[in-house]
Amino acid sequence: MAATERIPLLVTPTQKALFAKKAKASKLTVNEFVRRAAEVYNPGDDDEAVLRLVAQVKQTTHEATAALDAALKSCADSNRRIAEMEAAHAARSK
Repeated sequence: MAATERIPLLVTPTQKALFAKKAKASKLTVNEFVRRAAEVYNPGDDDEAVLRLVAQVKQTTHEATAALDAALKSCADSNRRIAEMEAAHAARSK
């Protein structure tokens, strides 16, 4: 049998309950659940996911800005046409 060492792990009562719930759902002890979770955790994965999200936010922000600019231009064009029609109507009404 492989030698083992103890690692004291301090968690909040809420975290402990969450770990216990997840371990039970996985049919594992809390110790085995935490060991497995720690073994597969890779902080670099989070960085890559964040970078992908940032790129997506930048792209959608650019698209939304272009759509808003087009809508504002359309509104301005409409307002200009309405003003011209009102001016023509006022000139005919005199």
